[in-house]
Amino acid sequence: MTGLMLVGIALVWFACAYLFYGRWLAKTWGIDPKAPTPAVRKNDGQDYSPASRFTVFAHQFSSITGAGPVTGPIIAAMFGWLPAFLWILIGGAFFGAVQDFTALYASVKNEGKSMGLLIEQYVGRTGRRLFLLFSWLFTLLVIAAFADIIAKTFNGFGANGTLNTPGAQAATISMLYIVVAMGFGIFISKVKPSGVLKFIVAVVLVIAMFAVGMNFPLYFDVPTWRYIVFGYCFIAAVLPMWLLMEPRDYMTTFMLLGMIIGAVVGVIAEHPTMKLNAFSGFNVDGSYLFPTLFVTIACGAVSGFHSLVSSGTSSKTISNEKDMPMVGYGAMVVESLLGVIALVVVGAVAVNGTKPEGTPFSIFSAGVAGFFEKFGIPVQVATVFMTMCVSALALTSLDAVSRIGRMSFQELFSVDDMEHAEGWRKLLCNTYFSTIITLLCGFVLTKIGYANIWPLFGSANQLLSALVLITLCVFLKVTGRSNKMLFPPLIIMLCVTFTALVQRLIAMVKAIQNAASVTIPAGTTTWGKVFIANGLQLIIAILLIVLGLIIVVNSAKSYAKSEKNSEKAA
Repeated sequence: MTGLMLVGIALVWFACAYLFYGRWLAKTWGIDPKAPTPAVRKNDGQDYSPASRFTVFAHQFSSITGAGPVTGPIIAAMFGWLPAFLWILIGGAFFGAVQDFTALYASVKNEGKSMGLLIEQYVGRTGRRLFLLFSWLFTLLVIAAFADIIAKTFNGFGANGTLNTPGAQAATISMLYIVVAMGFGIFISKVKPSGVLKFIVAVVLVIAMFAVGMNFPLYFDVPTWRYIVFGYCFIAAVLPMWLLMEPRDYMTTFMLLGMIIGAVVGVIAEHPTMKLNAFSGFNVDGSYLFPTLFVTIACGAVSGFHSLVSSGTSSKTISNEKDMPMVGYGAMVVESLLGVIALVVVGAVAVNGTKPEGTPFSIFSAGVAGFFEKFGIPVQVATVFMTMCVSALALTSLDAVSRIGRMSFQELFSVDDMEHAEGWRKLLCNTYFSTIITLLCGFVLTKIGYANIWPLFGSANQLLSALVLITLCVFLKVTGRSNKMLFPPLIIMLCVTFTALVQRLIAMVKAIQNAASVTIPAGTTTWGKVFIANGLQLIIAILLIVLGLIIVVNSAKSYAKSEKNSEKAA
């Protein structure tokens, strides 16, 4: 099997999924092109602001994509390319895209309400509080995993002390990207350029950053980069959206689309053979295909985080309801295509049927760079460019998740009358204090390492998806709309995620027991390291299981009590 065949199958599959299944969902639930959307009715120039179809698509796509569709498939490649490929196809079309579209649809039909407010409306205030706590714990895992991946990708030194120039060059570009994005945001705010001028300026800035980064690499080690990345997370979480995140999303979208197009062209030109095993077994290095595969490939198939974006920001910028299928369903299937490309890349560079050593970012960057080399592009230049692109994606995820984590923490302790609230409540809801608490917890979790965090992150992410789907089932039921298409992904993801969390819990208990039964030589390790590596995961896994069960039971009761067509369909 060649990589070109896999990409071709994926292109046809996702195109058909969008044209037929996505449109069928829209027709089944009903879309009114003449109905004024929340962005139009509540236009305030801030949160609510109508935008063109492509603009909203670009925001949705860049926000949800991040590092997940690259990281997940490459890690899951240990089971072989076939199971990963099939899960991306099925999960992307019938799980992830359905959830994203439904969350966007429900929010637009409910005045642009965020998922937390939708849960309060259809499940209850207690459900909302529990959901916010779950969401906050989930953001800690995302922050820790992505920050650790970025720090190791930017590491300026190899294992033997040699200089890692491509990583250092990409690091410089990424740091410049932050400063330049802020300047670009001010430029957009003050000058208000036309679409063409805005595009030209963005392209020139990206080229300039690339040129500077290639000539002035930053050689820092992993711990130093962790501090720098978390410093950026703090800034991104507290600064206004227009000053940093929005201009970053704009520039990142073009980079991302260019990366995908370049990778596809490279696959077409190279015709890489899948050197990865088609199937490596149901048990690989102690990890079972079920449920590990399904929680490892998270963002490329289904992701609860996407619902937070669909209902939190995108729903507030939709100018016409007919744009929702492209934004909600379309953005997810394009992300799934990126997951297939990542799988093809790791398959092309596999050694002896298994994926090569290195972070998912470095594997993906080096693989695509090899394709570009066939067009006469120097391999170092191509490697730096690809590393810059995937790192920009991860940083985009980090700034969004840091902000969502801060807001979830604030909403968890907020009350309607904050002006007369207790002093401790005002402190916990303070923007800077809540940001610091969130990032400190995330920083501690980076000590575990992204490889250990990722299964827990995937489980939490997709359990979040299942919890969202329950609420969406209630919404569709009470508004007299069909919800049968949500039950298969809901039931399957509940089974997958709870199984994965229980397995993770058992593994952590065994690891701690084994550490306690062994006499540790002086200077070899400490109980502190054992606790950080396993104890913290154990605590979080228990919290996620307990919270998940409570939310599921609470939501199921709400669904049973709700009456069909009890609300007039919006």
